[in-house]
Amino acid sequence: MSSQHTRLNLSAGTASVTMALCLVVIKLWAVVQTQSLSVAASTADSALDLLVSALGLAGIVYASRPPDDDHAFGHSSAEDLTALAQALFLLVTAVALAGVSLQRLLSPAPAPLASEGTGITVMVISIVLTGALVLWQRRVARLTGNRVVAADSLHYLSDLLPSLGAILALWLSARYGITDVDTIVGLIASVVLFAGAVKIGTGAWNALMDRRVDPALIAEVETIIRDYPGIMGFHDLRSRTAGSQIFFDFHIELDGTLTLNEAHAIGAGLRRRIMETYPQMDILIHKDPCDADR
Repeated sequence: MSSQHTRLNLSAGTASVTMALCLVVIKLWAVVQTQSLSVAASTADSALDLLVSALGLAGIVYASRPPDDDHAFGHSSAEDLTALAQALFLLVTAVALAGVSLQRLLSPAPAPLASEGTGITVMVISIVLTGALVLWQRRVARLTGNRVVAADSLHYLSDLLPSLGAILALWLSARYGITDVDTIVGLIASVVLFAGAVKIGTGAWNALMDRRVDPALIAEVETIIRDYPGIMGFHDLRSRTAGSQIFFDFHIELDGTLTLNEAHAIGAGLRRRIMETYPQMDILIHKDPCDADR
């Protein structure tokens, strides 16, 4: 990766962490002012964003470091360990938010909201700031091809919906005195947060247990191998993930009369072909004569 691309990726990661921290601070203030569950849900989501963004920034920094003697495959598994911690944090937040939401929903007296205008202003500011961040992240991802930045951009884009829900709840409370919508938004947000925790935790666990990558990705790699000139077959394909890094190793079957240089050229060309499409992959290719006993 070029130094310019590294700087762009670091700038996107730093901007993401800074933005998330600012959003958490102003939303916490809005929660105190409004006592709104929907704003609290948006605040919890921003707190998760801060953790995810910090993980992404750490991943970018780690990606720029070469493997060392103690970590021959790099340090990307630290991302999965951090993701498990994020999942636990998200589960606790979702359960707590659901409990408060149900308590309010079952209460005979509606929970009053306050300073709705202040809350709406804060949420509008958060939407504008988030939109600006998404635009910058998408530009960096387009220039560098960094999948961590691209994924972070999609995550922030999905966060705009809870913010819009909070604005709707506050507006209905201020205009018509309807507060149940705020509680319902908080309950829905808790379900979404819980589902996100399960997804993040499952992905991290699978990576730590060396589970194979997505079968669709395996099929695409197999197609590239099968169609590459000079390859007469392949076998023993294995895959795993560690953080944002993907590892593949496999055996290719070649004409046994090829010279070592010719066999090496085919293997190196195949590796370049795969990495043109999937630059985040770490690929190990073993070469066998096609008539060899496996």
